Amino acid sequence: MLKRFSMKKIMVASCAVLILLVIYLIPDNRRDINLSNDSVTYDYNNVVGTIYLVDSDDYVARTVIPTCKCEKKDLAEDLIEGLVIGGSKSNIIPNGFRSIIPPGTSILSLDLTDKILTIDFSKEILDVSENEEEKMIEAIIYTLTSIDGIDKVIIKVEGEVLTNLPSSKKMLPSVLDKSYGVNKTYDLVTTNDIESYTMYYVNKYNDNEYYVPVTKYVNSTGEDKIKVIIKELSSSPIYETNLMSYLNASTELIDYELSDKSLKLNFNELLLNDLDSKNILEEVIYTVSLSVDNIYDDLEEVVFYVNNEEVYDMNLKEI
Repeated sequence: MLKRFSMKKIMVASCAVLILLVIYLIPDNRRDINLSNDSVTYDYNNVVGTIYLVDSDDYVARTVIPTCKCEKKDLAEDLIEGLVIGGSKSNIIPNGFRSIIPPGTSILSLDLTDKILTIDFSKEILDVSENEEEKMIEAIIYTLTSIDGIDKVIIKVEGEVLTNLPSSKKMLPSVLDKSYGVNKTYDLVTTNDIESYTMYYVNKYNDNEYYVPVTKYVNSTGEDKIKVIIKELSSSPIYETNLMSYLNASTELIDYELSDKSLKLNFNELLLNDLDSKNILEEVIYTVSLSVDNIYDDLEEVVFYVNNEEVYDMNLKEI
């Protein structure tokens, strides 16, 4: 009798759990997952942050992950967790991407002064392999400087500034920013008069598109950087890669103007995807906007014109 009674209780409890599960799965009954502590509020269903992870083609690539409803130092700490292999965010890394900071690495301290973030890691970060170490530094720099209010990064390990790459021992600037480059390519004749520029291209995993920055090093020709970037983007695809730009090869940048954190780009009509509706492909808007954003500090918007007529205004904070 006692055994039958116990089985009956278990069956009733199981049915109750099943009913609750069905109720939860009905969209109208779902609720955001809210976690909080004394300083950070999490709302993982609605808030995402930009992070640079390694894609399936081994590029450091731009994507997003759910993050805290927070800013600056707190956001930096949360996003760095996404870069740690097997870290607390390993279950929300997008398909086709992977983290790159060695497992077990922790953040010992963070300090933000004058838009320079100093981040002190535990010694486990030094366990990175030689073929991954530069990508790791690039991913850290580009992730942290994507946060509003952070322009530069100082990396420390157990209190000491990291001035050499952990495995190859190549010299590393003590203060890092996006000028360090990412997914670097070299088209050099001499070691004199070298300049660089970074373009964003489109890559795809399954049916999902995302953006990959590529820093190209060339001998200086005295050409205008904005025009060089547009020329590079209109000559895609990059040789022997999957990276694409959707900018028409005959697109011409007629002129441009920088005024009060706003960059106005004036193109010919071949910028448009549809002449009648005056539409521009989203991929073109993003690759151009992200690419020119690397040239100027504190740029806030890129305005696209066609034959002196405004057709699109891209707020860079919305990218």
